[in-house]
Amino acid sequence: MPLPSPILDDRSYQQLRDELVRRIPVYAPEWTDHNASDPGITLVELFAFLGENLLFRFNQIPETTKLAYLKLLRVPMRPAVPARAMIVLERSDSGPGSSDGVIVDLGTAANTGSVAFETTTEVVAWPLTAVAVARIAAPVPTQPEAIDFANASIDALDGLGDTQEPAYYATEHVPLDPADPAAMPVNVRAAVDGALWIALLATKTTDVAKLGRALINIGFVPDEEIVGIADVDACPGVMPSDNGPEMIWQVSTPVVTAGVPKFQTIAVEGDTTRGLTQQGVLRLRLPMDTTTIGVPDPGDEYLLGTGSFPPALEDQEQAKHLVCWIRASRRASDRPIGRVMYVGVNATEVLQARTAKTEFLAVGTGDAGQTHPLVNHPVLARTAELQVEEDGRWVDWTEVDGFEGSTSESRHYVLDAEAGTVRFGNGVRGRAPQIGQRMRVRRYRYGGGAEGNVGPKAITKLDGRSQVKANNPLAARGGAPAESIAEALERVPGELRRHDRAVTMGDFQELALATPGADVGRADCLPLFRPPKNLADVPSPAPNAPFDEAAGVVSVVVWPREDRKRPNAPMASRTLLREVCEWLDARRLVTTELYVIPPTYRKIAVAVGLRAKPGYGIEAVRRWVELVLRQYLAPLPPYGPDGLGWPLGRAVYGPELEAAALQVEGVELLEGLSVSAWNEALQSWDAPRRTPVLLHAWEVPELSEITVVQGTPLVPGEALGPVLPSKTPVPIPTLRETC
Repeated sequence: MPLPSPILDDRSYQQLRDELVRRIPVYAPEWTDHNASDPGITLVELFAFLGENLLFRFNQIPETTKLAYLKLLRVPMRPAVPARAMIVLERSDSGPGSSDGVIVDLGTAANTGSVAFETTTEVVAWPLTAVAVARIAAPVPTQPEAIDFANASIDALDGLGDTQEPAYYATEHVPLDPADPAAMPVNVRAAVDGALWIALLATKTTDVAKLGRALINIGFVPDEEIVGIADVDACPGVMPSDNGPEMIWQVSTPVVTAGVPKFQTIAVEGDTTRGLTQQGVLRLRLPMDTTTIGVPDPGDEYLLGTGSFPPALEDQEQAKHLVCWIRASRRASDRPIGRVMYVGVNATEVLQARTAKTEFLAVGTGDAGQTHPLVNHPVLARTAELQVEEDGRWVDWTEVDGFEGSTSESRHYVLDAEAGTVRFGNGVRGRAPQIGQRMRVRRYRYGGGAEGNVGPKAITKLDGRSQVKANNPLAARGGAPAESIAEALERVPGELRRHDRAVTMGDFQELALATPGADVGRADCLPLFRPPKNLADVPSPAPNAPFDEAAGVVSVVVWPREDRKRPNAPMASRTLLREVCEWLDARRLVTTELYVIPPTYRKIAVAVGLRAKPGYGIEAVRRWVELVLRQYLAPLPPYGPDGLGWPLGRAVYGPELEAAALQVEGVELLEGLSVSAWNEALQSWDAPRRTPVLLHAWEVPELSEITVVQGTPLVPGEALGPVLPSKTPVPIPTLRETC
């Protein structure tokens, strides 16, 4: 038997008044004056007004019941998520002590208008700048001048041994402004030495003697682009090997022994980049003796950049201010450094939050489930430090998600981050503060919201640091608003079903979509699927061909909600995949091997020939058909055949697209419709066909080309060839032949 829905009364004041007036002839026929001036009508209008108010209160009962049920289940609403960003500090060249480093403490406020940020690490702003380069492999030189230069460098090395061969390279610079649309990342994977070189450059006030034991913060931003599913490791990712740190950090010295420059290993005192695999900050400690750092002099200009010598800086101004080189390399050659988008010095990360000072909560009563509010909310999880006074001393209590694992002596509390309330146990599950025991919160962080996703170069000021300028080279990201009541009510059934655990396909999909601050547009689960490491070895898709099932493996395909670079084929970034991976990894079964992968697209081209109805412009009809087909093949909701995006692995049928095109008003008939797939091996379009374009189980189509014309359809791939940039004609005079 289905659950009955309550019958509610939604009549308005006017409807109630009119109904009461219509009943007057039935109960009082002698009452004939129904105008507004009649005192009886005034009473009728009063009763209608009171009735409308009663109905309004009555209509609130179902939602009030839901909210009460939500509180009874103790399912908290999700709080706002704070945005994160990296800022780079620049030391002022004027004022006293301009050659010294300025300490910016942890928790220093950074502002951009009304949005407040705080630094998450301590940083010393030194009067230094940085340039990062890599020696990228280049083809054998063919120009005479380049050949002569290469031979001169080999001769300066006294030739190459029998076991040696030249590795020609070109020096490529990591972009100084990663927000520039023309900025291109440097693929250090293609470096001949597998190393990333960072040049520390002096400013007008730099005193190298003061850099002894200096702590240098290096900001690192990898390229966010993911090439394909073969680039993704299993969650939580490949960790560093057990034989020591994965990265080797060395600083150059002026010492050259037997024609080989000497490098000194430096200590890493902090690394949020996880070995240059994600955006973060490295904290490197320079040697105590500043005379041991410098630039090695090869003694011959043709030796610059050869062998182990650092690469030569082409900018002479930068070369004059070079203090030393920092070389970063990996111990494992099978996991080289990837594509690098930005490297900067004096960097730190900021969080869209504020730190609250000590707050007095209340005095214990000994009751079960004592609840007390904080002054500020939403509160960032795991940032509150709560203490209870016991026997004249303050004792730390621990924040937990629930009291299920607590005993009567467990000093635990539960924090509702969105509401900003602290709840204690009942004495059986979790200790309850006793009568007279004072409670306080020493500190906590609060903040968050989508307004923290500010653009690049928006964070420019630090509180109390006039001698330091701030700048965020990339936009802040990750901020998300708090959950609304409607969203919370919709989420409750799923929470009761999965208990915040990922077991079924639906669990993985729903939890991936709910990743805080990730802005996931779509998530699909592929059970028993392990992403292939070499797509070239995967055979062409066949009808109903399943993939090789891998026991215990789950792959979750994730799409971003928006991708401005690739609107037709949105691709998840490394940061998005990592956020979803960390969120699901904490909720999967311990026996599950989890992969969070980007979508894989198979390029297709569609050609349509149509005839418009009389009275309809062909150009308007053509544009509408093109728009409808693009939306029909789109991977993101609310588009696709069912409004959920094109399903994974579903073949593309020409007749299905014809049915979609015929829904456009103004289309009289289709002269023809053909679909063609891109052949990666031949790097060309296949012949147009009426048979479906088959996809692998992990693929969706990408509509790369579409032509809609009146009459016979064009051949896909040939109608829209590569678009050549337009050239502006410039008049150039030529010599005129004369006899």
